[in-house]
Amino acid sequence: MAGTPRLTRQETAHVARLARIALTDEELEQFAGQLAAVLEHAAAVSALETEGVPPTAHPLPLRNVLRPDEVRPCLDRDEVLSQAPAAEEGRFRVPRILGESP
Repeated sequence: MAGTPRLTRQETAHVARLARIALTDEELEQFAGQLAAVLEHAAAVSALETEGVPPTAHPLPLRNVLRPDEVRPCLDRDEVLSQAPAAEEGRFRVPRILGESP
């Protein structure tokens, strides 16, 4: 990170306080350099000429790969329920969420 402007210890401690992070003295020194590198990179990206570049949410063109909804005949309810281990009032009967038997 040579040439990276260093943040002061007070600036790094202030950012840590805002993020509600408790840092040791060694961590303050370590993260001051890392935070300065992040800010330098953000400034470099901000300086890029982006006029005429469309906003991008994803690097690859995406398209919907789902099939269209089409009404089709379905299975007969009574036939399906007749094959279920347990049915009640036209619905599948399943064990309770708490693990109790039906």
